[in-house]
Amino acid sequence: MLRNLLLSACVLGVAAGAHAQESYPNQPIRIIVPFTPGGGTDFLSRTVSAKLGETTKWNVVAENRPGAGGTIGIGAAARAKPDGYEIVMGQVDNLAVAPSIYSKLSYDPIKDFAPIGIVGEAPLVIVAGKSSPYQTLQALIEAARKAPGAVNYGSPGAGTITHLAAELLQQRADVKLVHVPYKGSGPAMADLLGGQVPVIFTSIPSAAPQLKAGSAVALAVTSPQRSPALPDVPTVAELGYPGFDVRVWYGLLAPAKTPKPVIQTLNTELNKVLALPAMQEALAAQGAQAMPTTPEQFAETIKQDYQKWKPVIEGAKVKLD
Repeated sequence: MLRNLLLSACVLGVAAGAHAQESYPNQPIRIIVPFTPGGGTDFLSRTVSAKLGETTKWNVVAENRPGAGGTIGIGAAARAKPDGYEIVMGQVDNLAVAPSIYSKLSYDPIKDFAPIGIVGEAPLVIVAGKSSPYQTLQALIEAARKAPGAVNYGSPGAGTITHLAAELLQQRADVKLVHVPYKGSGPAMADLLGGQVPVIFTSIPSAAPQLKAGSAVALAVTSPQRSPALPDVPTVAELGYPGFDVRVWYGLLAPAKTPKPVIQTLNTELNKVLALPAMQEALAAQGAQAMPTTPEQFAETIKQDYQKWKPVIEGAKVKLD
């Protein structure tokens, strides 16, 4: 009798769990944005949440939890309940780069998350001021060769993917540039325009207004192919460094142990949104392109980029507390 009661309870428990997954979602879904409002990650997160809400009629909201290069928000997501109602917009910086840069992290990018899918990816751009003596990438490299340690460049911050792109270029070209880290793309661009720094590595959206106005010059983009947003700008690979490839990707993740049916539901709906022309146009306006993937492909991307950037970081001796 007791055995039958226990068996019935187990069956009912499994059925209840299955029903909960089948009815997912039945409450609001929160997307944690690990950066401040107004940046590229914030824009993508809010665009995705709005489009998911439109297409599925789900209640999807974006919530900013900035700090420590995005690691605070990512850490909060890792500790969230694994039920699919609190997910996060991660990116290459805080998932593939941070483990090799920060001496202490509150999360493990591989063990603590269930990847949902990549939203999009975008190259970086190397930009010179209009009055900079380096109006081509070749001129920048040649100057660095002639005077090692005398040529400065700016980035939105130490340990960011923009900083690492510059370090990778130095390693490939066998030159030494002096890094001037800023607290974001805005201050870096302001100093570029003011002539305090001759070149910066930054995102396409951050540079687009100045490039369009003619107050800055794009020297190269860091993707293997030219960017549709800057079709006349050559790639670093074209300019003598074959295989040079630095792209920023953004993707949604849930806490580890989130049920697979929930992950699959989120992945399916995300990829439907990424197929919408309006979504692709919104990404293109940010210099990005949609990158629909499976959860497994996203997990592999994180692992591959971790392996790619670890030796670059070690070579550049970049370490943060």
